[in-house]
This record gives sequence, structure tokens and C-alpha cells, in this order.
Amino acid sequence: MKFEEAYSRLEEILEKMNSGKASLDDSLKLYEEADKLIVTCQKKLTEAEKKIEMMIKNRNGEVVLDEAGNPSVQAFEV
Repeated sequence: MKFEEAYSRLEEILEKMNSGKASLDDSLKLYEEADKLIVTCQKKLTEAEKKIEMMIKNRNGEVVLDEAGNPSVQAFEV
């Protein structure tokens, strides 16, 4: 599942749960699905962050580090 699909489905689930119209059984099923989607989204974001870290290099091909010695990163917005 693509990140965008998982995120969109997660938003749908949150709307249903926040509406107060879902039964307890439905809410539990939605919660379980949302939990899996959160894991999927987090995994994909972590993978994207790692790729971005690898791409941020200086002209010598070395990873650019911040003041703390960690790889420099750029914001990844959805």
C-alpha cells in the first residue's frame, strides 16, 4: 500500500471514529485497522527519511553533518 493511500484511509477512519456514530464493535475494528496503517505510514516515512539523509551530501560526496554530528536532514512534508 502506498503512503498516500494508507494516510487517506487513516483519515477516513479517524472521521468515522470521531463522528460518534460507529458502534463499539465497529470502533474496535477501525482502531485495529488504524493501528496497522500507522505502522505502515511510520515505516514508509522512516524509509523516506533515510533516503533523504543519503542524498544530502556535500560536493565531495560526504554526508553533511549538523552541529551534533548527526546527518543533516531536510523537512519531509506530506
